[in-house]
Amino acid sequence: MTALAHFRQFAYAYPDSPGWALGPVSLEILPGVTLVTGASGSGKSTLLRALNGLVPHFYGGRVSGEASILGSSLREARPRDLSRRVALLFQEPEQQLVMPVVAQEVAFGPAGLGLTQEAMGRRVESALEAMGVAQLRQRQLSELSGGERQRVALAGCLAMEPELLVLDEPTSQLDPHGVALLLNQLADFRGSARAAVVAEQRPERVAAAAGQHLALGPGSALTGGWPPRTTVGAGDGPVRLRALGLEVGRGQRLLQVGDLALRGGEVVGLTGANGSGKTTLLRTLAGLLPPLAGEVQRSASRVAYLPQEPGALLHQRTVRLEVEQTRRWLRLTAPAAPVLERFNLQTLGDQDPRDLSAGERQRAALAAILVGDPELVLLDEPTRGADAAARRALFAALDHLGGRGTAVLVATNDHEFAAAAADRVLELADGEVAAGHLG
Repeated sequence: MTALAHFRQFAYAYPDSPGWALGPVSLEILPGVTLVTGASGSGKSTLLRALNGLVPHFYGGRVSGEASILGSSLREARPRDLSRRVALLFQEPEQQLVMPVVAQEVAFGPAGLGLTQEAMGRRVESALEAMGVAQLRQRQLSELSGGERQRVALAGCLAMEPELLVLDEPTSQLDPHGVALLLNQLADFRGSARAAVVAEQRPERVAAAAGQHLALGPGSALTGGWPPRTTVGAGDGPVRLRALGLEVGRGQRLLQVGDLALRGGEVVGLTGANGSGKTTLLRTLAGLLPPLAGEVQRSASRVAYLPQEPGALLHQRTVRLEVEQTRRWLRLTAPAAPVLERFNLQTLGDQDPRDLSAGERQRAALAAILVGDPELVLLDEPTRGADAAARRALFAALDHLGGRGTAVLVATNDHEFAAAAADRVLELADGEVAAGHLG
C-alpha cells in the first residue's frame, strides 16, 4: 500500500515562536481514512496545514526533517501546486468561505480545475446533496447557522473530488444527522487509492470510519466519566431572564419560543438540528437581535455571552490582557488568576490569542467573559474545538457558576456534555421549543 504522504523527523515552528508547534514526528498517511487525535496545542492543525503546503509556505517559520505530499517534497510543493489534488477544511470554516451564496461557494474550488460547466454543475449538486444543504443552494452564507456553514464548507471540499481530503474538526458544529452524512462520504475512501485525514476532539464520532489512528502528544480521551455535580437541581433562585410570547428570526419567524424562564443556580442545555435557531435565540436573549414578537426581560446585573466564533471577542495582545480588559470595562474587583486557572490558561497567559489553537482560543474567550461570575451566562457551542480536558474544565466552571446563583443557557450539539452538565435540556424542532432528554 503506497503512502500518499510521509513525514520523517518533521518539525515545524511558527514565526517568532520559540518552540516547535509540531514534532518531530515520523508517520505515513495511507489510503483510506486516518484519524488524528491529541490535546489542544498538540499540533493537529499544523500537521493538516502541512498536507496542503500552507505550512511552511504560507505561514513561514522554521522546518526541520523531511516531508513528502503526493510524491513531491514539501520543500518544493507549494499550496498552489497541491490545491488541485488536496482539499482542506479549516478548523474554523468561516475563514475559508469567500462567496456570498451557497452554490457559488461550493463551486469556487471546482471552478479552478478547468471543468466544463456541465461537469462542474454535477459536482456541485452532488456535494450539496451529500451534505444535506441542497435546499440552501441560493441562500446567503451570512444567513446560515454555524453548523450549516460547516456543511457548506465540507460540500466545497467534496466537490473538488480530491486525492487527499484533509478535515480539521469537521464535526465540531454538526448535529447528529450532519455527522451521519459525513460518515457516508468517508466510507467512500475505504478500499480506494484516495485518503481522508480527519482531526477530531471527539474521535468516537468518526472512529468507525478510520483504518488508521495517529495520536499527537499526550492522549486526551475522557476516561472515568464526568465528575459529580455539586449543584444539581439548585435552580430555585431568582429569575434572571424571562421571555414572554417570544418569536425570533431575521425578518421572518424562525422559532416560536413562547414563555421561558431561566433561574439562578440552573444550567439549561439547548439542542437542535443545524439551522433550528439556537444561535438566533441566544442572540435575541442577549439583546443583540430584536425579537419579532414578545419581549425579553433580563433582571441579571451582568450578562455574559459567548458567540459561536470566540475569536470575535479576542483583540488584546495576550490572554491575560483579555481577562484584564473585562475587569477594567466592568470595574470588577475579582482577580484574573482564578479564572485563568479554572480554564488551564496559566502557562498561556502571556501568549497572543491569535497564536493559539482554536480550542485554546475558546478557553481564552470563556475566561474573558466569565471572570467575576456574571449572573446570566449564554454560551453558543462552548465545546467547539475543545479537547477532553477543556470540556472537563468547562463542566467544572458551569458547576461553580450554578453554585454562585448564575443562570446558564448552553447551546450545543455536544449531547454528551449537555446530558452531563445541564439540569434540563430544551430541544428546538419544527420552529418550536420542547423538553429534551438528559440521557
